[in-house]
Amino acid sequence: MTQITKFHGVFPPVPTIVNAQGELDKVGMATLLDHLIASKVNGVLLLGSGGEFCHMTNALRLETAEFCVRHINRRIPVLLGISSTSTQEVIEYGQHADRLEVDAVLVLNPYYARLTDEYIYHHFKTVANNIKSPVILYNFPALTGQDLSVDLITRLAQDHPNIIGIKDTVDNISHIREIINNVRPVRPDFVIFSGYDEYMMDTLILGGNGGIPATANFAPQLTCGIYRAWCEKEYETMFGLQRRLSALSTIYSQDSPFFGIIKKAIQLSGVDISTHVMPPVFPANEEHISNLKQILQRAGL
Repeated sequence: MTQITKFHGVFPPVPTIVNAQGELDKVGMATLLDHLIASKVNGVLLLGSGGEFCHMTNALRLETAEFCVRHINRRIPVLLGISSTSTQEVIEYGQHADRLEVDAVLVLNPYYARLTDEYIYHHFKTVANNIKSPVILYNFPALTGQDLSVDLITRLAQDHPNIIGIKDTVDNISHIREIINNVRPVRPDFVIFSGYDEYMMDTLILGGNGGIPATANFAPQLTCGIYRAWCEKEYETMFGLQRRLSALSTIYSQDSPFFGIIKKAIQLSGVDISTHVMPPVFPANEEHISNLKQILQRAGL
C-alpha cells in the first residue's frame, strides 16, 4: 500500500488522555487507541485540534506522539499533527515525526498574524521541503482566521509531490466540491478529507476520500458504518446512519472548545478513560453531561 492510498475512510481525531495534573495518562491513552483499532477505524489523527495540541507544552506533545506511535505499532496508519505558528518549529516537529516513521503529518497554516497567500504558500513549501513525511494540509479558517483558497491549494498540490492531501474543516460542502473540481485534474491522487462529521458522506459522493470526524471516537458504529456502507453500495443503510450522525452535530455547540464534551461522550460510550482536559479548559459540567446524554439518546446511542 502506498503512502497516499493509506488515506481513506475514517480517521478520528484522537483526544489526548491526561490526568488531573495535565500529564499524559498512558493507561487511558492506550485504552482509547485499542478501542478505536478494535472499532475498525481506517487510521487515526494524533495531536489535531481535538488532541489539544494548542494547550500543550513542547515536551508533552513529543511524549504523546512517541507513546501513541509506539503503542499503535503500525496496526493502522497514523496521521500526526505538527502545527505551530512558527515555520521552524513545524519543521522540528516534522523531523521528529520522520524519526517516528508516521504515515503523514497534518499542518495548519500559521495563525494569529494575518498572512498573504504567498506567505502561506512559502510556509507549506518550506515545511514540505525539509521533512520526509508526506504532508496533509489542514484548513480550519474558523480557528486560524484565514481560509486556504482553492487556488492556493491547487498550486501547492501541483508544485509539491510531498503535499498529498487536505483536511478541509469548512462549514460548507461547496468548498470541498471546488477543491475536488480544481485539484483533481492536476493531482488525481490528492487526498481530500472532510473535517466536519456530517459532510463525510457528501465528500465521498463528490469523490473525496473520507473524513476526520470526532464523533468516531464515541460512535464509530455510525461513522465507520457510513464508510463501509458506501464501499459496499448499501445506500439505504448509509442514509439511515447519516441521519443518526446528523443528530449528533449539536454536541459541538455544548462548550467551546468541546474537548471535555468529546471525552465525556467517549466515557459514556463505555470506554474507561479520564475526562480531564488541559488548562484553561474545564471538564464537562453537570449541565453539559445532561445535555450530552439527551443528544446521544436522540441518535440512538
